[in-house]
Amino acid sequence: MTLTRPSAARPATRPWVRLAAVLALTPPLRLAALRHAVPPGTPRRSSCAACAAPIGLDRPVPALTPVARCPRCRARVGPPPGSVEVAVVAALALLATLDLPPFALLAVGWWLGWAVPLTLVDAAVHRLPDRLTYPAAAGTWLLLGAAALTGAGPGPWVRATLVGLALAAGFAATTLLFGRHGFGLGDAKLALGAGALLGWYGWAAPVLGLLLTFLLSALVSGILLAARRVRWSSHLPFGPFLVVGTAVALALLG
Repeated sequence: MTLTRPSAARPATRPWVRLAAVLALTPPLRLAALRHAVPPGTPRRSSCAACAAPIGLDRPVPALTPVARCPRCRARVGPPPGSVEVAVVAALALLATLDLPPFALLAVGWWLGWAVPLTLVDAAVHRLPDRLTYPAAAGTWLLLGAAALTGAGPGPWVRATLVGLALAAGFAATTLLFGRHGFGLGDAKLALGAGALLGWYGWAAPVLGLLLTFLLSALVSGILLAARRVRWSSHLPFGPFLVVGTAVALALLG
């Protein structure tokens, strides 16, 4: 399949629409990252770790705003200040560049919406919870199926399904073969959606996505090693690299 750039750019989204989208999306994404950024086997967090003040969508200020501070003790809660907002702006910018059928574009947006908290959780505690990876993969697959039914045809959807399954199986196989030295099963579940989105574009697109992912991982690892922030034996979370590599590949493919 030949990969081509779109012939016409999408109409520019008005700035106030983007601002409204950021303000609407970031509180639930911050809450998802806050609740799931806990060690395996630990109950999901719903309050400040310092003073136990409850945090939820009914109490969004200031904990679920860019300042990310507890409303009672002012301790930092959840992801770093501004991180979710920057990620959402980047996701919206990516969506604005894509020339895809409506349901396929929704599939990308759906996956990115789950990928933001997944990236932050994996960076914080080195885990990708099933409560986030399964909805991300299932929704992406269903929306791509809807795109196939509404005009794209079965070919891209079948290819997306096969690529997603193959990529997930490859990651899972490293866990079975190499144990803790391989990729985690969470990475395999995250790869279901990433592979499906890349597979929608063609057989070569997953190769580009994986190449960018591993190049980014090698670059960041080299910088951290040179700065003596990690050791050769250190285990870096792979989820953020897979998310960013997939997003960059989608942007390049248009």
